Amino acid sequence: MSAVTARSPQVVLIGPPGSGKSTVGRLLAQRLGCGFADADADIEAKEGRKIPDIFTEDGEPYFREVEERIIAEGLVRHDGVFSLGGGAVLSAATRKHLAGHTVVFLTVGLTVGMRRTGLSTARPLLAGVNPRATFKALLDERMPLYREVSTIEVATDERIQDEVVDEILVAYAREVDRGAAGHRG
Repeated sequence: MSAVTARSPQVVLIGPPGSGKSTVGRLLAQRLGCGFADADADIEAKEGRKIPDIFTEDGEPYFREVEERIIAEGLVRHDGVFSLGGGAVLSAATRKHLAGHTVVFLTVGLTVGMRRTGLSTARPLLAGVNPRATFKALLDERMPLYREVSTIEVATDERIQDEVVDEILVAYAREVDRGAAGHRG
């Protein structure tokens, strides 16, 4: 179901690890006066285990299948700010589901992204011999996909959360105004 419904999220956040999707998402939801949902938290609740455990026990393909289902459901069920995992855009089905939604791409550069993620073991795709090279490859692969589905792009490098949220709110208001103008007869 790709049509935007009355219960669709007001804003969907996408971006690489360390871009601030969860942190900015909570603050954005607070400022919009709506709820916040995190697809990764929804996956963990549904699976009854942490994401690194899903990767270890069942592999990335299984995780991506679960993620795709959870996001499709969340795009219908959640009506506030919905934060997706960094790899969600790898799914063609998820990219299709995002059509018609306000999708904010939070960008982060390699150095800042690495610093923010802190090489966390909670991020299974960044584990390995050369995490910096892995993170760069991940950015290179996903950047075109983030841009393909986003309607708003906001840089988060060296910015405080309030600045990022302020920029999102201004861009979101413009997008809502454009949408309302497009529906006037």
